Amino acid sequence: MIDRLRFFDERDWFLEKRFGMFIHWGIYSIPAWQEQVLWRGRMPRKDYEPLMHRFNPVKFDPDQWIDAMDMAGMEYMCFTSKHHDGFCMWDTKYSDYNIMNTPYGKDVVAMLSDACRRRGKGFGFYYSIPDWHHKNYPAQGRHHEMMGPRAGDEPDIRKYAAYMENQVRELLTQYGVINQLFWDVNVLGYNNTAFNDEMRALQPSMLINDRGPDNWDFTTPERHVPEGMEFSRLTEAVQSLGRESWGHRANEDYYSHLHLMQSMDRVMAMGGNYLLNVGPMADGTFDGRDLDSLKAIGQWYAKVKESFEGAVPATTLITQFTGDMRDPVLLTRRGNTIYVHLYQGAAADGITLKPFDTLPQRATLLNTGEALACSVDMMPFFHRDRTPYLHITNIPVNRLAGEVPIIKLEYDDAWAR
Repeated sequence: MIDRLRFFDERDWFLEKRFGMFIHWGIYSIPAWQEQVLWRGRMPRKDYEPLMHRFNPVKFDPDQWIDAMDMAGMEYMCFTSKHHDGFCMWDTKYSDYNIMNTPYGKDVVAMLSDACRRRGKGFGFYYSIPDWHHKNYPAQGRHHEMMGPRAGDEPDIRKYAAYMENQVRELLTQYGVINQLFWDVNVLGYNNTAFNDEMRALQPSMLINDRGPDNWDFTTPERHVPEGMEFSRLTEAVQSLGRESWGHRANEDYYSHLHLMQSMDRVMAMGGNYLLNVGPMADGTFDGRDLDSLKAIGQWYAKVKESFEGAVPATTLITQFTGDMRDPVLLTRRGNTIYVHLYQGAAADGITLKPFDTLPQRATLLNTGEALACSVDMMPFFHRDRTPYLHITNIPVNRLAGEVPIIKLEYDDAWAR
């Protein structure tokens, strides 16, 4: 836990539960092209909006989703209550364009929040600021907007802001404890900081992201990892299992398991949280490819989780970024234990950590549990230094080609002093 980033209140769950599941699910799962099919797919609204009358996810079982979270090692969920299409996935009194008016007719936000609470998972929701359905949204053809008002629309930014705020109040007062509010795409420049504060008073354990009003709690880099050794602000990186879409896409291009592990390891070793997205199918189940990815990630994460839990970024202990390290690594630390994250894999079966010059009591490869050999040697690559450094050898690099290796170095109290 990074003390300088703590709130010292109920929001500190965010520094303890580091891995979450993002869910993008709505009527866009029926065409299964992409969650922004209206905008990116140039699909007419007159063809899209009637999809609500076909939405009937009879196989939806929130416990199956949470089983998948458990398989991956995830500890909280962020659910898309309303995406850019404006369709509402809960029983809202402010719009008829909602799940209660589908053949399914059940409030999935209520079902998910209840299941998460029962299963010990945190629960939060995503809310899109752009709305491609609401008559008061002032569309001007900016990014993530329709090209302009259609017949019958009444653009009014004040009325639309009131609509948003009323809906968010519903979500924060009707579904128990809410841990996260995730605004998205603030093309309107909506900046009612007083509303954020009002919502915090309703939900003391809730954190708010940086895509809405300016008084936010955490940043949200999307599909990339910023360069550096440690995040200076609370960070939750967001990534999806597929490269093209966040909602279910029938012919999706899936990221490799290794790519996702590398991304996750970098984010978490730098002190951030990782929110990994799944797009459920129209029937309410997960695609088998989603489950395969979650299983692979979960098997790796279960073995290396101790290198993140209660550990802090410690890459400043080495001279990784001076240009003379052949193996890019990040370090985390818990007390006298150092974890070496080979987030790009190891190019060889031995690595040198400069300027470490003390043997650990033990060196263990977390991925397999096997002991690794260590010595303090003068290495040819560092001949100009004329200084011996810690050399870790016999890393089974070929057996680990499909996952991120993490090495545990245990030192004694004297080393810490």
